[in-house]
Amino acid sequence: MLLTIDVGNTNAVFAIHDGEKFIGEWRCSTDYRRTADQYYVWLSTLIEARKLDVKIDEVVISSTAPRVVFNLRVLCDRYFNTRPLVVGKPDCLLPTPPRVDAGVGIGPDRLANAAGAFDRYGGDTVVVDFGTATNFDVVAEDGAYVGGVIAPGVNLSLEALHQGAAALPHVDITMPEQVIGTNTIACIQSGIYWGYTGLIQGISERIKAEYGRPMTIVGTGGLAPLFEQGDVHFDHVDADLTLHGLTVIHKINKENS
Repeated sequence: MLLTIDVGNTNAVFAIHDGEKFIGEWRCSTDYRRTADQYYVWLSTLIEARKLDVKIDEVVISSTAPRVVFNLRVLCDRYFNTRPLVVGKPDCLLPTPPRVDAGVGIGPDRLANAAGAFDRYGGDTVVVDFGTATNFDVVAEDGAYVGGVIAPGVNLSLEALHQGAAALPHVDITMPEQVIGTNTIACIQSGIYWGYTGLIQGISERIKAEYGRPMTIVGTGGLAPLFEQGDVHFDHVDADLTLHGLTVIHKINKENS
């Protein structure tokens, strides 16, 4: 079975795909100090807790934290007896090569998003990915990643606000009942929620205007459903889009190996 690993700056997601669907998904904090043995004990314990009878023999990795990849490679070699496919490396094929400035590095998660979005929704698509950063990934008509936008993530903005103004507390992200807050927490929640709502709407509309044709807007990441409750209108909300993109990339490489 295929193990997909999506390592972000904050969290890493491990999911097992049986060839048709994901049958298990787990999350841990991203930490380059975590060893291959620690990964294996953690993952095997969770698999056993779900009573899943699986034999992992293929692995595909997307990582925005390069220092983590070494121990994941050791994990794959030592415990799964396989060499992982690492998205973004020269030996990893993509469904359609990206079209960006020469010599520019592209986040592997953005390449996976493009592959997953094109496979599920076709081209002329914008993926809004809520992570440590809020990314807008533009997928062309033929499935190529052609650029995008990077904005500070919601939680990152909250943390910066707290650190920069010691009197302001940490708050949960939620859709406030009204825009005008009547206490400090409500004021922060309104600023973050409606501020990011405006950011998402504004950037999406500007991308569509610049692109010059109708586009499908797909939200992914943990906060996508929350912002859909407000004025943001995603055509689709797809929680496992990045993981699905990894299965698409893995399949293409397997077929061409």
